[in-house]
Amino acid sequence: MIFLVITLLLSFMLGSENYSLYEVVQAVLHYNNSEVHNIIREIRMPREVAAMLVGMSLACSGAVMQGITRNPLADPALIGLNAGALLFISIMFAIVPGANFMMIMLSGFIGAIIGGTIVLMLGNSKRGGFNAMKIILAGAAVSTLMTALAQGVSIYFKTNQSNLLWSSGGVTGTTWQHIFYAAPVILITLLLLFIFSRQLTILSVGDEMAAGLGVNTSKTRVLFSVLTMILAGVAVALVGSLAFVGLMVPHIARMLVGIDYRKLLPFTTILGGIFVVWADIIARQTGEAPIGAIVSIIGVPFFIYLVRKDGTM
Repeated sequence: MIFLVITLLLSFMLGSENYSLYEVVQAVLHYNNSEVHNIIREIRMPREVAAMLVGMSLACSGAVMQGITRNPLADPALIGLNAGALLFISIMFAIVPGANFMMIMLSGFIGAIIGGTIVLMLGNSKRGGFNAMKIILAGAAVSTLMTALAQGVSIYFKTNQSNLLWSSGGVTGTTWQHIFYAAPVILITLLLLFIFSRQLTILSVGDEMAAGLGVNTSKTRVLFSVLTMILAGVAVALVGSLAFVGLMVPHIARMLVGIDYRKLLPFTTILGGIFVVWADIIARQTGEAPIGAIVSIIGVPFFIYLVRKDGTM
């Protein structure tokens, strides 16, 4: 937690123009409407808080999806959640060009539910439950289809500019109003996941053992799936589609704290926030590169490593 706070402070200080810690503190405690204070308070702070919240959401949702599917390669972007959210946000822009953030957030949530549900249904085997390879293939197919549909909608209705942020993944332009709507949803959902984390630990070891310990596996999976889809949908609505955060961070967290989800989920959440904020710091230092590109540069090699490690390639 301390490192997360330090990371946030650094993100407020570093950018195309660097500011001192004193200037950041003054902007918070003694705001005077100067250019420096406006940049720190109205541009950098909401941007980095958004990056932190999205990192927390995607990392935690990735850990949960890996637990309920027992698939080490599960990730919100790889199982259709992000693409579904992106498609429905594109449709919302087409129907309501001046859609407010609440409408965008609701669209992202509905899209994430539909995209994730389709992938999980396709990846579910009647005999063996969720099949890791089927989920990967179904996720790739559904994500590609929904992303293509989103692009088609944006081209047909000429909403390309509105969709640019959400398709590339970025925190530029995030405001305090966005945070005001998104933060309570994200924090309440994370809290619920922490509360029910014991059931997830039991579920991750196998359905038979979980049932023997009194866990209703079907209802528990539905609960965790819905909470995960809420996090993914709001994250996409807030800053766009970011792949691999939910894949990488939970694996790193497991190496450090083990597989008990009562410890794993809080640690993964904090680590995810740190990771995405640092990704945005690097993006700003490289001339405002898309944050999605920075995350993917790190994420693709990690994904290949995991696939080869699990013997599926």
